[in-house]
Amino acid sequence: MMALAALPHLIDRLPKPRGRLTADAPLGPQTWFRTGGNAEVLFRPADIGDLATFLCELPADVPVTVLGVGSNVIVRDGGIKGVVIRLMRGFTAVAVEGHEVVAGAGAPDLNVALTAREHSLAGLEFLSGIPGTIGGAFPTNAGAYGGELAEVLISAEAVDRSGRVIIVTPRELGLSYRHSDAPADWIFTSARLKAAPGDQLAIARRINEIDAARADSQPRSRTGGSTFANPPGHKAWELIDRAGCRGLRIGGAQVSEKHTNFLINTGDATAADIESLGEEVRRRVFEQSGVRLEWEIRRIGEKP
Repeated sequence: MMALAALPHLIDRLPKPRGRLTADAPLGPQTWFRTGGNAEVLFRPADIGDLATFLCELPADVPVTVLGVGSNVIVRDGGIKGVVIRLMRGFTAVAVEGHEVVAGAGAPDLNVALTAREHSLAGLEFLSGIPGTIGGAFPTNAGAYGGELAEVLISAEAVDRSGRVIIVTPRELGLSYRHSDAPADWIFTSARLKAAPGDQLAIARRINEIDAARADSQPRSRTGGSTFANPPGHKAWELIDRAGCRGLRIGGAQVSEKHTNFLINTGDATAADIESLGEEVRRRVFEQSGVRLEWEIRRIGEKP
């Protein structure tokens, strides 16, 4: 009996970049929840030129997903079809130019805050409280501890699906609370941020205060950060608490006892457990208060 020929893998249809392509790459270990499926193909571009050329030559029917450090994301158990792009080496540099900080999209927010501190530049301390990368801050205008991206952004560099490099201002991005008007196919590659001369010790104290506040109020286990955006006039964690969801579990997923707007993987949770728990929280909050919580954590990929 004749054996069926193996179907070609997506990776065989893709352009050959200078960066690294990996077929069927596990994504779960690369997320903070430590669960989820595989990327059909994972691409780590060498630099912005490599990224732009790859996108320009990529077949139009191949979907593209960008994954940062995997902090505020649930990768569903069925994995992600198409190409997943991670901006790593070549996109993590942080440089100071006068009173401005230029950061690659792959640079952790904490590193940007610490670099500003080392140069006695104030105004970016709030970034130390955001568990992600600079590139990941754009889709939701990320903010914490009294600051947000829109307040400090001078300009941003991005590459669109056709490989065109774009420089944009905050006004053009339409940044507002947990929202951006940027097209979904833009991949942000760097940001220019404004700061101001400050006292290095005072800056260091503020960063330490933010770290202490996070340690005191937030779980440090397998979590994805803040789960739901605060509805107008409300705090998400209070609504969740009033709905009796503190400690609620589905499978290996649990609403944190320490901070109810955090979901945690207690050890063996699937992505489906975590997402189902979040939807149950939303249902109970709406039933109790009439307020519909909106997800702040991105949920990407296929259900199995």
